[in-house]
Amino acid sequence: MLQRFLIFTLAITLVCVGVGFPADMTRSAAAEPRFPDLWPELSELDGPDGQLIAFPSSSPFTLADAGSAPPEDAVGRLFLPRDASAQNPVPAVVLLHGAGGVISTREPTYAQQLANLGVAALVVDSFAARRDRAASFVERLLEITEVMLVADAYAALAYLDSRPEVDADRVVLTGFSYGGMASTFALYSQVAEALALNGRRFAGHVAFYAPCIARFVRTETTGAPLLMLWGDGDAIVDPERCAEIAEDLEGGGSSVESIVYPGAVHQWDGRFPGPRLIGRNLAPCSFRVDEDGIAWDRSTFLPMLNRLLRQTTLGLCTDGEGYMIGRDDAVRALSNADLASFLEDVFFTAD
Repeated sequence: MLQRFLIFTLAITLVCVGVGFPADMTRSAAAEPRFPDLWPELSELDGPDGQLIAFPSSSPFTLADAGSAPPEDAVGRLFLPRDASAQNPVPAVVLLHGAGGVISTREPTYAQQLANLGVAALVVDSFAARRDRAASFVERLLEITEVMLVADAYAALAYLDSRPEVDADRVVLTGFSYGGMASTFALYSQVAEALALNGRRFAGHVAFYAPCIARFVRTETTGAPLLMLWGDGDAIVDPERCAEIAEDLEGGGSSVESIVYPGAVHQWDGRFPGPRLIGRNLAPCSFRVDEDGIAWDRSTFLPMLNRLLRQTTLGLCTDGEGYMIGRDDAVRALSNADLASFLEDVFFTAD
């Protein structure tokens, strides 16, 4: 295991060129980054193409529906390093997309980069698996809930456990925006107990620019660490709420590291240069998830039990001013290094 870890570290060092970090980053240690390098561009990669896969999952509308949720065939694309084998099982990352779905410059790109660095990556497409439920952007947010994304995440972990090329003790869940919310939810013991198909837990969790809108009454966690990344120009992320959730999670048994990138807006690793204004802003929304797994709106006291109630509560709490998105390769270089450092720590600790 230690030998594979050293190979992973050496691979990242060999493929990249150095970058620096602003002095006002939340984590001052970034001034001397352990991974001071840019990840390879897709055009530079000589890596594997992803393999389309399907695996059993379910579609619980709320966490309370986990035991009675209809079955679903989840779909995704698996990227394996060339040298991964039963004799040489590798660590892995499960990637959850945002509300816009899988973006070519984001989830598949990270997956190919990771595979070239010796880490398996599974890109889960929760929207593709449920096209019969919703097709448009708004309909997907009303019909395909963050709990369904978490169900797919734990189903993906069970699938990876069945692959001899993957070390299922070293799998990190990483999500972007909507998927980042799901990655954070998956850290709570209450959620893992309801949705983990085989008792497995993720070794770490990462949330890229995830709105912090739901606090759990039960704060116990699986004990895995969480890395939260966002930009201080991202209007959809409320820093005070994120700090509250981080405090809850730390009290529940997990370490939480928050890194804020000065000047960065939402989706700095997307396809569109920016900044550009989009959507409705979820930041004003505030929910409480109770002991039974029901999310309650703190303003109207309505439970999000079904589509109608979800549409009502989200319609009332979101504002129409929108938020800025914009690709920023300099910020992406920073977050790449921070993600790599987190993965190194998790994979080494789990060894």
